[in-house]
Amino acid sequence: MARAQAVHRPPTDTPRRAPTPTAGVVLLVIALTACRPTPLRAAPVVASLPTHGTVVGEVSSTAAVVWARCERASTLRVQLDGDPREHAVAVGPETDFTGKIALASLSPATAYPYRAWCADAAGDHPADAPALRGSFRTAPDPRSPAALRFLWGGDVGGQNVCRDSERGYPIFDQLAARRPDFFIGLGDMIYADDACKARGRFGNAQVPGPPPAFELSAFWAHWRYNRADAACQRLLAQVPYYAVWDDHEIRNDSGPHDDEAPGAPGVHLLPAALRAFLDYQPLIPPANAPTRLYRSVRWGRHVELFVLDTRQYRDGIATPDTPERGKTMLGGEQLAWLEEALVHSDATWKVIVASVPLSIPTSPVVHDGFANGGGAGGYEREAVRIFDLLRRHDIRDTVWITTDVHFATGFVYRPFSAAPSWAAYEFTSGPLNAGIFPNLTLDPTLHPERLFYYAPRDAADIGSFDEALAWFNFGEIDVGADGALTVSIVNGQGRVVFERRLGSPTGR
Repeated sequence: MARAQAVHRPPTDTPRRAPTPTAGVVLLVIALTACRPTPLRAAPVVASLPTHGTVVGEVSSTAAVVWARCERASTLRVQLDGDPREHAVAVGPETDFTGKIALASLSPATAYPYRAWCADAAGDHPADAPALRGSFRTAPDPRSPAALRFLWGGDVGGQNVCRDSERGYPIFDQLAARRPDFFIGLGDMIYADDACKARGRFGNAQVPGPPPAFELSAFWAHWRYNRADAACQRLLAQVPYYAVWDDHEIRNDSGPHDDEAPGAPGVHLLPAALRAFLDYQPLIPPANAPTRLYRSVRWGRHVELFVLDTRQYRDGIATPDTPERGKTMLGGEQLAWLEEALVHSDATWKVIVASVPLSIPTSPVVHDGFANGGGAGGYEREAVRIFDLLRRHDIRDTVWITTDVHFATGFVYRPFSAAPSWAAYEFTSGPLNAGIFPNLTLDPTLHPERLFYYAPRDAADIGSFDEALAWFNFGEIDVGADGALTVSIVNGQGRVVFERRLGSPTGR
């Protein structure tokens, strides 16, 4: 990692004793002195604050990534408290002045306060110069049976339900109030295909946003709009973040075969959307796979996350899901990775992070998630394959967390008549701050048994933004030091509206 370099100062002349000069020599010395260049002085450090807060992500027991955006081409700098080193990266217009700094060789389960700033020149940063302060805590060692709490949610700023002109996105303060160890932004964290108007869906005054995005600069503008929210910045300054994308980071129901710009056949949006997504996340993919988003995250002995990318590798939505065709959402490489990682994980709980649900048809016609709604759409056969792998290896302690459908619900699955005691769980949250769309329809293939349902009877019943806050929600998972797991749904007013203790593997 780059460090600030001291500005070189030419040495000044050291006076020496000499015989008393004659008048001519004195005049010569005076003339030579007058011609001597003035010693160079270090350029002042022009420091400024990052424009959209700071975000720390991909936190493990020994590493983390810090993200921020500067107001112009300069150098993003980060310094951990108590560490004299400055970590730095140059930022420019090619990334919308965003930058990411990887921190390594950290200690497990340790708090790391830090400060971040943008500077135009190298040099020491005075303690009283402008800087944003934040803090994060690393994950426990994978062998540690530490307790933890994490949150997940998605769907921010869609359907003209955007930043309230006075309160912004108030649910982010509710997230912070739960004091989680980390937060998973589980897709649709922008609506690049939508617009935020001065008057919102629920009649409230809003901060107007950019128009739908069809090029890189417009995708960046949508990320700037949501990250400008003060409550969002407060949350991400203190809670580690794991970024996931879904369709609206691109356009509705999108994938590499369903991403053409409206009215512009052959113009594909996914490449620009993916680049903007990566520019705005505290995420650095492997050098040999620079667009890879799927990965696993270990948090102590009890939890391993398996974060899926449900967009980049999927077959087209119109492709029939038949035994002959073998339709895929994850793509062969990602699916093989997931299967191997699940089989070899020794974590108490395997948490599968998927942006789309398993058994809820995402629309009557277009089946964008796993469920096929009884037809040939969806990606159901791939979900069945994953469940069959889990059963064959007797992997019972799996929880799927999902979003996308704009209401909260949960299921227990017992799909195998030959193994009636085998079960898996799915919990769906959302929206964080977007339209609300109740839907009781279920696909029966995986034998879902509904555990709860949290949504109004009808979306038309919501008459104001204040009423909508009661239906906005996010998910929470608490795992005790003994491995016992509890799932909750918390609404936008901070009220727990559902809670289910799953117990521990030895206690169920």
